Amino acid sequence: MPPFASGLLVLTAPLSALPRRAAGLVAAAAGLVAGPLYVHLQPGLRLGGPAAGPAVPPAGPALLRALAALYTAAAARRGLDLRVLLGPGRRLARQPRVLLAAAAEAPGPPEPVQLGLQRLAAAVYGCPPSLPALLLGEDTAGDARGDPEGEPEQDPDAALPEFSDVAVGGTFDRLHGAHRLLLSACCLLARRRLLAGVADGDLLRHKVLPELIEPYELRAAKLREFLEDVKPSLCYDIVPLADPFGPSITDPDLQCLVVSEETLRGGEAVNRKRLENGLHELALHEIRLMKDPVRSQNEEEKISSSSLRQRLLGTLLQPPRVRGACRATAAVGVSGRRAGKTSIAKLLGHLGAFVIDADKLGHAVYVPGGAAYEPVVAAFGAEILNKDGTINRKVLGAKVFGNQRLKSLTDIVWPEIAQMAKERVREADAQGKAVCVLDAAVLLEAGWQDMVHEVWTAIIPEEEAVRRIVARDGLTEEAARRRLQSQMTNRQRVEQSQVVLCTLWEPDITRQQVQKAWDLLQQRLSPSSTAP
Repeated sequence: MPPFASGLLVLTAPLSALPRRAAGLVAAAAGLVAGPLYVHLQPGLRLGGPAAGPAVPPAGPALLRALAALYTAAAARRGLDLRVLLGPGRRLARQPRVLLAAAAEAPGPPEPVQLGLQRLAAAVYGCPPSLPALLLGEDTAGDARGDPEGEPEQDPDAALPEFSDVAVGGTFDRLHGAHRLLLSACCLLARRRLLAGVADGDLLRHKVLPELIEPYELRAAKLREFLEDVKPSLCYDIVPLADPFGPSITDPDLQCLVVSEETLRGGEAVNRKRLENGLHELALHEIRLMKDPVRSQNEEEKISSSSLRQRLLGTLLQPPRVRGACRATAAVGVSGRRAGKTSIAKLLGHLGAFVIDADKLGHAVYVPGGAAYEPVVAAFGAEILNKDGTINRKVLGAKVFGNQRLKSLTDIVWPEIAQMAKERVREADAQGKAVCVLDAAVLLEAGWQDMVHEVWTAIIPEEEAVRRIVARDGLTEEAARRRLQSQMTNRQRVEQSQVVLCTLWEPDITRQQVQKAWDLLQQRLSPSSTAP
């Protein structure tokens, strides 16, 4: 773990040099700072010389290219919160705990440079004058990995246009490097106000893994903190978007809309709507997409929130329950709405877990002589029986799914299954198994999470879940939807889960997720782990 919670990196080299050096500089700083890592750009500043005031680099292509290189370099350091400052004027949201500069940019004795760092940070950002000041090694120079590919040569004296009021829109889930570049461009273009629309509601429905998108309030708060850190002199209006347009088609003060390569057509649609509303067209300023330097299989080539959410699959999203509910064995409950949970449980069995199949236990309680047989027949009548006296579960299901009688059935069956499951958990403990897995679709609905230390939920989009029910159970699409509606939604399950997995993609992707989740579980179970 880096020794400092936050830091301020002061870079004084020419902007043209930063694309070649960004990766090395960011890597060196990331080894010292957990985040946020603030970056102050002031080309030509002599840290070891007389005190100098802040000077913001000119807003032009060279600055955008430097920003792209720095944010791309930060993307390669997963989890690093990099914020390149575009204007002083207020205390930073999270005060730096260390000051940094590149030794290659500050030749001579280190003491005057360190003192210059402290003076600058105190004068510009209100930092305590006694903060530790460190120089990064000269091996940070000459690293070309941060140089964005395919950037055309541009006039070094060119300037970006300026607009009084600028607009931008997006999901802004887990602010990443591409978001930060987009928002930084907005800050450079705007003189007075930035209107930022944050997608919410139905606009999120078709996103990849929408259940893992942060709540609107959290996304808006993080967005505001970043913007007010980066350029505090602007006025920021952050509003929820319930449709693709929001106030961009009704606000007469707007002059510019910042778009990416992907959203350019959306910007053109905004202008058509504005003309219909009797408003002037907006200038469309396009920002290029950023390639993800650490993308893996099944992830997008660009830096995206979708990829970041996919990387959460298999990781611990909230603390496990306190150990002790079943002594030495760690119990994991696998749940999900027709989402491949049984295939996940089987994979965990291959990795060494003791697997308890709740569906098989359910079949056992229904058979003649089973614990639930007579109460179920008494409650639902002899018409649910086959000729041989066994319960026809399809007939029974047609009687209860989608109506109030379902609870009558579960009140009979679930306690009996739970008792059998507890006996099996005790059996796993007696065998000395480190992990036992309870494979149960209704784990959360039944309240069986009290039997396990971690809930692992398998999710898939509703349309795919319907398709799988129709294919597996021979139901109509309408009947399949009714069955899903009788269960918790994916979002409700995720809120109560420690680990989330998704079986939407190829089986090998699922296997990789399960292996990742298993490996992280083993780390949590290690005696040296600090996890509960």
